[in-house]
Amino acid sequence: ILAVVTCDNHKLFLSFISLSSREAESFKEQGNAYYIKKDYSEAFNYYTKAIDMCPKNASYYGNRAATLMMLSRHREALEDSQQAVRLDDTFMKGHLREGKCHLSLGNAMAASRCFHRVLELEPDNSQAQQEVKNADSVLEYEKMAEIGFEKHDFRMVVFCMDRALESASACHRFKVLKAECLAMLGRYPEAQSVASDILRMDATNGDALYVRGLCLYYEDCIDKAVQFFVQALRMAPDHEKARLACRNAKALKAKKEDGNQAFKDGNYDVAYELYSEALTIDPNNIKTNAKLFCNRGTVGSKLKKIDQAIEDCTKAVKLDETYIKAYLRRAQCYMDKEEYDEAVRDYEKVYQTEKTKEHKHLLKNAQLELKKSKRKDYYKVLGVDKNATEDEIKKAYRKRALMHHPDRHSSASAEIQKEEEKKFKEVGEAFTVLSDPKKKSRYDSGHDLEDDTGNMGDFDANNIFKAFFGGGGGQGYSFEANQCMYTNSCRTQQYFLKTI
Repeated sequence: ILAVVTCDNHKLFLSFISLSSREAESFKEQGNAYYIKKDYSEAFNYYTKAIDMCPKNASYYGNRAATLMMLSRHREALEDSQQAVRLDDTFMKGHLREGKCHLSLGNAMAASRCFHRVLELEPDNSQAQQEVKNADSVLEYEKMAEIGFEKHDFRMVVFCMDRALESASACHRFKVLKAECLAMLGRYPEAQSVASDILRMDATNGDALYVRGLCLYYEDCIDKAVQFFVQALRMAPDHEKARLACRNAKALKAKKEDGNQAFKDGNYDVAYELYSEALTIDPNNIKTNAKLFCNRGTVGSKLKKIDQAIEDCTKAVKLDETYIKAYLRRAQCYMDKEEYDEAVRDYEKVYQTEKTKEHKHLLKNAQLELKKSKRKDYYKVLGVDKNATEDEIKKAYRKRALMHHPDRHSSASAEIQKEEEKKFKEVGEAFTVLSDPKKKSRYDSGHDLEDDTGNMGDFDANNIFKAFFGGGGGQGYSFEANQCMYTNSCRTQQYFLKTI
């Protein structure tokens, strides 16, 4: 009886197994149909049902792994493909899919081992042969990227990671390295985009959080950057880069704020030192350092260190070519040095970038000063300040006219006589303009006086001299007689000694 019962139970069990196998096969076939239609979610569901009905079938895991790969769920696909080859080590497709998963996730060495196993099973498998080459390429790009990063050749690293990601499309490590290098290159939107893509798939990824913070830090959004660095350290307490960046961000903010306060308080020497100290904290923070150089340039101009201020502003625009404030500060320094050509160039750059009324006015003013600088400087000819009074201008003319009068140099060489005659004429020219309020006003405004008064080169300097010294309209005036008259008195003699 027992034997009969056992036999019946065995038949029942075999019948159940057979039924389960058929049902599992039916689920697999339906899964295949959905896979062909590219409805991978439904295919996944049916392959899962097949596995539930028959959990020891390697091909079911292999099929579900293929579906998960199409759904970009590479880690789950890796688990299924590994289970498939555990169940059947001769399952060639299982090894191939495991290798592809490893490669997609950036583990090129593990991938290479899987592909070589495929070639052991099927030496002529062309797909495995190609995948071995792909894995070798990824390994090579990894090495090149490592060397590039050490040399701070961030463009090379980005290039290598782009090439590696063609095969390792799901590798977060490669993506983070690329994003970090993009940030170092100042390509912040691209770096942010890559990091955000990673965080959408893995919100706890400390590396991606660090890169987000790094971008904000380099864009001078320091408070927000610190928040991301702190969050990265929560996810990965040993993240040394995040720790260092967080420390630098806080130090940079503190120094910059202290410098700003010292400047507001009028402590320019202290502000200069604080900005200098801030500039040593992180040479890679281009945007913040550009502002610090410009701030130090502003302080330098207050301290009358004009050349140093120009140098700092130049460093600022080298770091950030769009930094309008630095161009404006440098242009003003050039104006202070009367280097109008350089000032005009900077103001033109500013006005091309931001066409405001203020910038237009600054440009026109610099152009006017440049135009004025090309003419004779009558104030320099007379040796007076631009704000000189009428009496100061007359005294200056008296001194220079007597100094350069041709009769005084009658015994000199022909070359010296010619030079003194030229200076005498220029002195007369200068006095003619600066002693006439209307002409002086037009001269100061940059107008061409020749348009109103004819050719200034045609006037007679001797007539102006005679008129000034009371020559009665020029009749009977003698420089020698006047010289003798002056020298008859000690006082006049001292006057001449001073004027010569």
